[in-house]
Amino acid sequence: MKLLRFFAVGLLFGITLTKAEAISWYRIYEMFMFQSFHMYGIIGVAVFVGVCGIKFIKKKELKDVEGQPIEIHDKDRRLIRYIVGGFMFGLGWALVGACPGPIFILLGTGIPAVAVVLFGALLGTFVYGLVKEKLPH
Repeated sequence: MKLLRFFAVGLLFGITLTKAEAISWYRIYEMFMFQSFHMYGIIGVAVFVGVCGIKFIKKKELKDVEGQPIEIHDKDRRLIRYIVGGFMFGLGWALVGACPGPIFILLGTGIPAVAVVLFGALLGTFVYGLVKEKLPH
């Protein structure tokens, strides 16, 4: 039953992103060329909702589904990790034309070429897992 709820939320998320055109390669291209506010608006709303959600969780001291308190640890404030990570993420997003979440949505909409992108994302994650301990975190 729990998996069915996750599937339903994922399906709703996929439909929402599809209808909002957030998975459109042309919208992503417009964003990186600074030709349209559309994607920046979507990202801005997501950040705003996330910040409000975190503040609400901390203020109300909410618990997870197992009754344990939700702990949100402070982030490491070293700027270089965010600059390098953001650059790599943005570069991959710009080259592929898809953020990691919409990769699955694009597959679900019947675009089989995205399977190559998914394979590359999984391979990159696997390689990172192998070398993570050797990197300066």
